This record gives sequence, structure tokens and C-alpha cells, in this order.
Amino acid sequence: MPKINGNEIRPGFVLEHDGGLWVAVKTDHVKPGKGGAFAQVELKNLRNGTKLNERFRSVDKVDQVELERKDQQFLYESDGMLTFMDNETFEQMTLSADLLGDRRPFLQDGMTATIEYYGDEALNVRLPVKVTCRIVETDPVVKGQTAANSFKPAILDNGLRIMVPPFVGADDAIIVNTETMEYSERA
Repeated sequence: MPKINGNEIRPGFVLEHDGGLWVAVKTDHVKPGKGGAFAQVELKNLRNGTKLNERFRSVDKVDQVELERKDQQFLYESDGMLTFMDNETFEQMTLSADLLGDRRPFLQDGMTATIEYYGDEALNVRLPVKVTCRIVETDPVVKGQTAANSFKPAILDNGLRIMVPPFVGADDAIIVNTETMEYSERA
């Protein structure tokens, strides 16, 4: 595993730290008036989801881990387990639905997701950044409501509630960002 300096850590980097695998969620480089500069890094454990805030100085060495990524097709869910199929070998595997967390409603039948492996252990499921959803219920369009920052609540076909612009109505197809869980654009 390559070692990197503490000030080179960026969001999305996977690190081996304190005997566990952690992903950097946020990094903030701080230069206090007194003392040396450091990187304040928010880490999330890939195995159990716990979070940790850690300070790394530029002289600190950290092991960076490269995860193997494979595109796999989602087949079905049964008893809280998700079944995926490898697109090359057609092998099927099951993973816990907990790996997706609150992004689970965006997973659709037949969708291709990227599964990240450390050795033979599946650690993370990455969904496409943008997913098309249909609005089931929302307030009607109000004529003359053109304020730039006005949004109204809407319920999607997957049961999620998000905020949408006033011009979007029921039965409209929209594109939702799966990372921020926010309206992106009309489909």
C-alpha cells in the first residue's frame, strides 16, 4: 500500500488507520496562528459506519488503500439482502441492504451499480450519480410564483420526499442526484 502525507488526504480517499478501513468524507486544511499546519479529516469506517475526526500533520504518514471496483447489475431484494450479478462472469452475490443506507430507494431493478471490494470483501455500493424518478404527489403549480429560491415538497415513486421547483408537477419525470438526494433537473 502506498503511504501518503497527512496533508495529501482528499475526500473519497480510502485509508488504513487504527486497524480499520476508513473513507475520508471531509477534509479541512488548517493553518493556526501558532504551531504547524494540519489537515482536519472526517473519516467514516467502511465496515461499521462509525465516524471519526482526526488531525493529520504533513509529516504523518498514512496508508492509502485502492479498492477494486466492479460494475454489477441489481437483480432483486429478499429479506434485507440485495442480489447482484457480475456482468462478466454472471456470478450472483448477495449483500446487505444496509450498505446503501438512506440511498436504498434509488436502487431500481436492472440498475448497474459499482461495488467496491477490498480483497474478497464487498465494502461499498456506489449508485449512478443521477437517477430518473417520477413524481407521485406534489402541490399544484401556482401561476406567478417565480421566486428563484422557492421550492415545494414532492413525493417520488420510490417513496422519498424531496424539494422540487414550483414548475414541476405530479407525474413529471425528474432527475435526482443520489449523493445529495436533491432535485437536479427535469428528465
